[in-house]
Amino acid sequence: MAVFKTDQPVGIVGYGAYVPRYRLPASEVSRVWTGGYGGVPIKEKAVPGPDEDTVTIAIEAARNALARTGGLDPARIGAVWVGSESHPYAVKPTGTIVAETIGAVPYTMSGDWEFACKAGTEALQAAMGIVGSGMVAYALAAGADTAQGRPSDALEYTAGAGGSAYIVGWASGEIEPLVLIEASTSYVSDTPDFWRRAYQHYPEHGARFTGEPAYFKHTLAAGGGLMEELGTTAADYAFAVLHQPNAKFPVRAGRQMGFSREQLAPGLLVNEIGNTYAGSSLTGLTAVLEVAQPGDRILLVSFGSGAGSDAFSLRVTEALPERRNLAPGIRTYIERRVEIDYAVYARFRKKLLLT
Repeated sequence: MAVFKTDQPVGIVGYGAYVPRYRLPASEVSRVWTGGYGGVPIKEKAVPGPDEDTVTIAIEAARNALARTGGLDPARIGAVWVGSESHPYAVKPTGTIVAETIGAVPYTMSGDWEFACKAGTEALQAAMGIVGSGMVAYALAAGADTAQGRPSDALEYTAGAGGSAYIVGWASGEIEPLVLIEASTSYVSDTPDFWRRAYQHYPEHGARFTGEPAYFKHTLAAGGGLMEELGTTAADYAFAVLHQPNAKFPVRAGRQMGFSREQLAPGLLVNEIGNTYAGSSLTGLTAVLEVAQPGDRILLVSFGSGAGSDAFSLRVTEALPERRNLAPGIRTYIERRVEIDYAVYARFRKKLLLT
């Protein structure tokens, strides 16, 4: 098994998140399509406004990440990468728009990453590697999505919107990391549990096939495998954050790795904002960082259909308590909710074709 460690220690020097204010209760989806009968997989999901997309979400998250660095000149960021499965352009990068807006241009690498819901952690892993190699001093990795679900499909209950951004820097640099990245690993296979072909508006999925052998096989292999290679157990971690396609999967997978509900609870946001796809596990991590204390270890495990998982072992530093209040926390965005009904949701998400 390959465990990824950098030549020189690296860490997260800034992080930020953003969630749109609009919320669609899952009961609204049920009311329209099943007459209100049957259970719902989550409580509600975040819905982007008419003027919001993956770009605007990533920009807000990146600005919050910059604020938490305590004064990093954005021109020093050597790479700006955005992971998503809902980039607004088929041909034109999201990353360059984010880089231009935060002031990281022109001498920076920029581009987009894709791997369904693990596109964000894929970008984070690349940032970890490029900073750890010494090529650049700082790199920004974001995961953001405005996920789509076909009307009446099970995905429509959970396909939410939101995202987060992380700035990776040298552990020994002038900006003290908030979190040290101890190690990472990845586990992938050609498991077609979820897909969207070119020119298709909505994705398709393999129903129960998405649980096993997709989600559970990859999540447990990456998360459990990393702990085995590091010689750690769930008892060594204060928190665990897993990808959240629904409310049940991360709890079940976490328990199989030995984590209690209490260790998982701070990062479980799916009931409040839905599955934010590339932003799911990374945004859950921002919630954990709002309550974590110096010395706490955190296990982060993503999952992306297609299929694969990235796992990270993280350790909180003494710098986190002082700097986490330099930008709005994820709870600030969650609590400013504005409830909408299905008709408004259909208009915002252009579910009705008028031509």
